[in-house]
Amino acid sequence: MKQLVFINRITGTSFSAASIFFLIVAMLAVSGCNEDGAIPYQLDIPAGFSQPEIPAENQLTRARIELGRKLFYEPLLSLDSTISCSSCHLQEKAFTDGLAISIGVNNALGMRNAPTLANIGYSNSFFHDGGVETLELQSQQPIFSVEEMNFSIAGFLDRIESNQEYKIMFREAYNRQPDAYGISRAIASFERTLISGNSRFDQYYYQNDLSALSEAEKRGFNIFMSSENDCESCHQLPLFTNFEFENIGLYETYSDSGRARITHLTEDRGKFKVPTLRNIEKTGPYMHDGSLQSLEGVVNHFDAGGTGHPNQSSKVKPLGLTSQEKSDLVAFLLSLTDQSFLNNPELSE
Repeated sequence: MKQLVFINRITGTSFSAASIFFLIVAMLAVSGCNEDGAIPYQLDIPAGFSQPEIPAENQLTRARIELGRKLFYEPLLSLDSTISCSSCHLQEKAFTDGLAISIGVNNALGMRNAPTLANIGYSNSFFHDGGVETLELQSQQPIFSVEEMNFSIAGFLDRIESNQEYKIMFREAYNRQPDAYGISRAIASFERTLISGNSRFDQYYYQNDLSALSEAEKRGFNIFMSSENDCESCHQLPLFTNFEFENIGLYETYSDSGRARITHLTEDRGKFKVPTLRNIEKTGPYMHDGSLQSLEGVVNHFDAGGTGHPNQSSKVKPLGLTSQEKSDLVAFLLSLTDQSFLNNPELSE
């Protein structure tokens, strides 16, 4: 039987039919791989929000996000295989845990209150003291922490050495075997999808639905934005934080040095990262140590003007709010709850 041969008219190179067949198969295989893993993932950016910065070496793809989600809910990352990232960051609580201080393996008590992960992809530093500068590095810290997972990435990799599902997912996401590089970047990729911007406030303010807020909530928003009260200077729209560090006079003497733990500067003692107010209805108890149990308690603290700590921010001063104004302000804060975020199945296990 004669072999069919095709000639490239430009180069004069000859190819057999079999060669072309295998070339086509190879191209289809590469195409299929790209379709599954390498196609860029477009974030759904809410009205009023900007596009978050994403590292060039960790651009979002569906495969990276799916791997990150699996790792986020993976208890094998902890020493006794009982604690995952989601243990301290529950979706129904806006990715907090509802505890004053988080609890790790063997009921170990952590250092601080678990912060929400909502819109964490917009942050420029991480943890209450800003001790980590990238989301990729942040995702590794709980694994190593004695008070949290108390484990190692090497130990986790040993556990999944024969896990074919993980091997396939790492290959599709990063074209490599399971390793620390892929773990930290995949979890960060998933966390960048935790975007919350569809509360009733957003529908009112950014989507022009004037009926989305009650009259009390609208009054509360005006109180919040008032230059006399100065709430918005720290909790800037649309993210309701300025990502800076402030001492709000929570105590006269702080047992937790806060930002000073990182900078070793006396003037930073008692300063903590300004939290977002989004979904604040779901993220209590409040403050870095969970010492305030209710939104009413938070409003009363700021209305009183703090304790007068030497490092207390000049923005924290007595407000003199009436009972009605306090009630309206709390009503506004409750309007920042984003039900579509809390119930989004793409963020679930």
